[in-house]
Amino acid sequence: MKKTVTTLADGRELIYYDSRDDVVRDAVDRRPLDPVSTSSEVRRDPLLGDSVAIASHRQGRIYHPPADECPLCPSQEGRQSEIPEPDYDVAVFENRFPSLAGDSGRCEVVCFTSDHDASFADLTEEQAGLVLEAWTDRTAELAELPQVAQVFCFENRGAEIGVTLGHPHGQIYGYPFVTPRTELMLRSAAAHRAETGGNLFDDLVAREEADGSRIVLAGEHWVAFVPYAAHWPYEVHLYPRHRVADLRQLDEAARTEFPQVYLELLRRFDRIFGPGEPPTPYISAWHQAPFGVEGREDFALHLELFTIRRTSGKLKFLAGSESGMSVFINDVPPETAAQRLREVASE
Repeated sequence: MKKTVTTLADGRELIYYDSRDDVVRDAVDRRPLDPVSTSSEVRRDPLLGDSVAIASHRQGRIYHPPADECPLCPSQEGRQSEIPEPDYDVAVFENRFPSLAGDSGRCEVVCFTSDHDASFADLTEEQAGLVLEAWTDRTAELAELPQVAQVFCFENRGAEIGVTLGHPHGQIYGYPFVTPRTELMLRSAAAHRAETGGNLFDDLVAREEADGSRIVLAGEHWVAFVPYAAHWPYEVHLYPRHRVADLRQLDEAARTEFPQVYLELLRRFDRIFGPGEPPTPYISAWHQAPFGVEGREDFALHLELFTIRRTSGKLKFLAGSESGMSVFINDVPPETAAQRLREVASE
């Protein structure tokens, strides 16, 4: 992998990740951009104890532009984008409309490929491996920033999820606090350690493998399953068999196998609802241990992949119970979801 760091016309950082070492990235962003102005602010909710990012400047962000005006496509003669080069492998840049900025953290955009009409599932194993390297490198870089307490790499796919740009891309958030979901996991892991002396994540994966009914696929270095108490209609958790705290700690064997396993999962997701159905909307989220917290060594890196589509043509809405009380009601039994995801395996 070759990494090239440059800046855009307004001073934001842009990083290219190339599979070839001889690639030269020297195109200059000549757009007449004003400096980025943000109003990001993090406020603490005294009742729930969690944090909310207030970012009013995001109201003006780009919303469903036509394909020939996509800001994530490579620049072409007569049309300049966020990527000055005429082609690229993987590109990462600071978001022009960040939810978190300055002392309140950092937000980056990850472009998985220059092909506007592709999806992550269309990538080759080599391309997917390069994205993993970019996620890992960004985790390492953001971990060094004093204002970042946790790094979150994720992808939103599909208009139903709320995606405003159709180009295949994801995001990376550097939070200035430990997220509520991670705090809950750390608390549960600490309680499990105190009660049993074991690791919660290790025991959870072991139980799923022993039961077997919710296993979706199992490789030598990764295992994927629908969790016993899945919140979403189709939800898969992917764990490396050797527990690590974050992406930086994955060994070479796990890195090599990851593209095979992950691409297979994504392709199965697109086949859940049968032929002729539109691509399955999903959220793919890496859960990594925050920095400098008690119990970090007990946390397990894992990826959670889920869709809000519950059946053909119908979405799972977060209505009164979910939105008002955070109590999920799942219409699809986890065992049924796992069986379906096994049925649509690649031949």
